[in-house]
Amino acid sequence: MATLDYIVLAGYFILMAVIGYLCMKKVKVQEDYFMGGRGFGKLLQTFAAFGAGTGSSDPVNTARTSFTSGLSGMWSVMYWLFVTPFYWITGVWYRRMRHLTLGDWFVERYESRAMGAAYSVFGLMFFMIYGSMLFSAIGKVAAPLIGTGSIMMFGQPVGIEYVLVPVIGLVVLAYGIMGGLQAAYWTDLIQGLCIILLSILLIPYGLRALVEKFGDPETQTLMDGFRIMHEQVPKEKFQIVGSGNTSEFPLHRILAVVVINLVGIVVQPHFIATGGGSAKTENTARIGLVTGNFLKRFCTVGWALTALIILALMADNPVLVEDPDKTWGVASKEILGPAGFGLVGLMLACLLAALMSSVDAYMIIGSALVVRNMYTAYINPEADEKTCVRLGRITGAVVVVGAVVISLFMMDVFKQLQLTWIIPVLFAAPFWVGMWWRRATTSAAWLTILYCALVFFIIPKVAPKVIDGLDARPEYAITNNVVTTVTTRKAAPSDVARGKAAIELWNRDKAALEKENKPLDNLGPQPKPVDLGQEIVESKTGGGKAIFWTKIEAIDDTGKVITPQLEEISRVTEGNTTTITKKHVSKLRGKGEFKLDFLLYQWFGMDLTDRTDATLSTLELPPKIITPFLVMIVLSLITPRNRKESLDRYYVKMKTPVLPDPQDDALELEVSYNSPDRFEKKKMFPGTDVEINMPTFADAFGFVVCFAICFGVIYLAVWAAGIGG
Repeated sequence: MATLDYIVLAGYFILMAVIGYLCMKKVKVQEDYFMGGRGFGKLLQTFAAFGAGTGSSDPVNTARTSFTSGLSGMWSVMYWLFVTPFYWITGVWYRRMRHLTLGDWFVERYESRAMGAAYSVFGLMFFMIYGSMLFSAIGKVAAPLIGTGSIMMFGQPVGIEYVLVPVIGLVVLAYGIMGGLQAAYWTDLIQGLCIILLSILLIPYGLRALVEKFGDPETQTLMDGFRIMHEQVPKEKFQIVGSGNTSEFPLHRILAVVVINLVGIVVQPHFIATGGGSAKTENTARIGLVTGNFLKRFCTVGWALTALIILALMADNPVLVEDPDKTWGVASKEILGPAGFGLVGLMLACLLAALMSSVDAYMIIGSALVVRNMYTAYINPEADEKTCVRLGRITGAVVVVGAVVISLFMMDVFKQLQLTWIIPVLFAAPFWVGMWWRRATTSAAWLTILYCALVFFIIPKVAPKVIDGLDARPEYAITNNVVTTVTTRKAAPSDVARGKAAIELWNRDKAALEKENKPLDNLGPQPKPVDLGQEIVESKTGGGKAIFWTKIEAIDDTGKVITPQLEEISRVTEGNTTTITKKHVSKLRGKGEFKLDFLLYQWFGMDLTDRTDATLSTLELPPKIITPFLVMIVLSLITPRNRKESLDRYYVKMKTPVLPDPQDDALELEVSYNSPDRFEKKKMFPGTDVEINMPTFADAFGFVVCFAICFGVIYLAVWAAGIGG
């Protein structure tokens, strides 16, 4: 980076710290620090939802998957799209809770301080893992942007991410600790604008680079860049939904991920604030939450389009062919660097904004969980407001430091992302069932949490260690079939570029092996050059994935790891595509975690060996979605009911609309508490234990409009990718 880039970056850091200092003077009590006084309007609430829901991993993940899979790769981030309409409903819930943490909600609904503490532990773990993913994403792009993979410290080379990530953590701590949620929201406004800029900044410069590389910059415009993009990239890369045996994002996987995220998003700890709890009114809560999240969906279209431009422009880049995670960083440096004006520094600042706008909210809500549901619940119930705020400032560091540490030990963005899909199932069923069903009991909630912890997290890790020979049992040591799809088509320019990159990588690896005097046996034959328009054979292989284990290996009779032996079982040719299916004939041994929930499919007689990789990944989700709800409902029917007085007070509060003035709202709540049946006529099923109100016109109209916008976002993505085609 040039000097101007560093000036831009330093200016951004200083601005964040100044905002934190200015907001610090307004913090007097817990509600000021943890909820900003519940006085935020639509603008700040929108950018709070946008900032907390948009992390540095989002453009990185979208660029990686779109670079490798084409337009359908946008679903690595866009899977939240059809969850967004439900935010129109849930935004009201969080405001009517009138709590500082979701741990407080579990304490109230299930009359259990211990459940609030357990939720706090879950919340801290979730924040650390999610935050670590964002830090890891920064680690992936920082080196190419800064222009060096390492720096010298104490005479030793140190990876740049090991320096940059802790520095970012310190800046987040500085303004978050000082100003609390108000500082986080004001910085989120600025950071949100940076994220929007990040989403479109590379597009015009990338199109200009395409014209300069493949066209005539003297006579052609940016619109010609779109045409060149289509000339360079195969048409298959412009499909909105993946197809075929090797697709990462077929329709059924997209649907399953949407459902599990809908189930889990409601218990993500920061939603008590960014989901509407910090808004001044209910209307502000739902408008801010929906608008902020739709902003992210529109930004995702920009990230996917950027990745397609990069694919057309840099398909011959050996760094990206080898590690697509670096797509955004390498492209930013190569495209923006020559333009100057501090654009590389601005891009890095924008990526940092995407990280910091999420982590600051996580830090403050995490500290609220510690203070509210651990410290004042068990250690010092009489703690005054000043003590609680001071402790909140201190404990916020736990989330940031934990996220930094996990990031430095686990630099795998997509793996960390998938963890965030699964962890919320611990508390999801008790939340959903308890929200709508009076019969949900405390005992059932605890047993459901225990069931999820055992079946989805503990037993899979422990079983292989305590059950002798489990890894070698033939009924579990199996994989799906290995499917190779061979397609003959004419080479596009991007195929020619990739061929050059493959040859360059092969020569590099050969030189490295020769330098170390290592054999070349595993290097394989040298790739052949690809000519434009020639018939090429494109081969994609999927399968061979462990069904009951996270990994699997072939072994001989002595247990030594060997090269897997495969046997062809079918070959089908349709048009210019041949599909070859093979199965393992070697003895196999499982490794890693045992997928206990897959036993359900075996008990129902399902043959999983003929399923694709994406289908197996999809099948991991239904047991995690369905069985916790079944456990929660069945156990609630056979365990003692909670106290009627407590349930009456809770449900009437959740049906009492929030008034903007806190004193008026408190008086209205007293009226509700004295007449717990005042809203009985509004229930969908009066006189029953089902506590679902009839939807209002605003509920139904807003929900339908949101769904229409979802399809509008998809249309925008298809339209934008189709320009010039």
